[in-house]
Amino acid sequence: MRNTAKITTAVLAAGALTLGLSACGSDKDAASGTSGPLVVAASPAPHAEILDYVKENLAKDAGLDLEVKEFTDYVTPNTATEDGSVGANYFQTQPYLDDFNKKNGTHIVSVVDVHLEPLGLYSHKVKKADDLKSGATVAVPNDTVNEGRALQLLAANEIITLKDGAGTSATPADITGNPKKLEFKELEAAQTPRSLDDVDAAVVNGNYAIEADLKPAQDALVLESAKGNPNSNLLAVKEGQEDDPRVKKLAKLLNSPEVKKFIEDKYAGAVLPSF
Repeated sequence: MRNTAKITTAVLAAGALTLGLSACGSDKDAASGTSGPLVVAASPAPHAEILDYVKENLAKDAGLDLEVKEFTDYVTPNTATEDGSVGANYFQTQPYLDDFNKKNGTHIVSVVDVHLEPLGLYSHKVKKADDLKSGATVAVPNDTVNEGRALQLLAANEIITLKDGAGTSATPADITGNPKKLEFKELEAAQTPRSLDDVDAAVVNGNYAIEADLKPAQDALVLESAKGNPNSNLLAVKEGQEDDPRVKKLAKLLNSPEVKKFIEDKYAGAVLPSF
């Protein structure tokens, strides 16, 4: 049985968790001190599932008291880590983290890479990317890094072309070739799989694809390559907390042979170990 606190976006909005949030002292001490449980903010799948595996199978023998809190958005895990409401987070890539720190003045740092979730293009209406009709609507994540990553995926598969130098911050304005005259609908990343009945196709992050019962290796029209991919998901903490003994224990467990086997067995290519 999972012993995880599920936090919905609606509840988070109601709670108004921001960088200026003043949580009660006891909660913050438990989350960010070096004693007591290590509280880790995580996306439900696969991050919380991987952490639950560690909690239930490995943590006790390692002397780690681990508490997992699920978040359904890509903002609150970082703001909660910054303000000390949680001691660490596990949900994001390095490019996303760098962009978030720059835009929000946060001080979150990577501890260890854990896995890659290949980004994919999915559709309920066509079986192949070539079958997309002229003027088709494609949903893409609306945050800077994931939108750029989505457009790079489409460019790598010759669905569009991007101007030279367009990287992880690419936007539809950087498209130089669009032979199918695709229209792009920018949505919050968690909404992209839910949009599949309303758009012709959607680029979906791996964790949200899994939550939506999509199988990236089977269902994606096109899928990111793991080779040389900088978008591994990582364990992160607020700067200065890297040497917390609890964090070091968790980092070691997340890069263990047991976790590698768990990822390979459970996700069958939808999630790939990065170590």
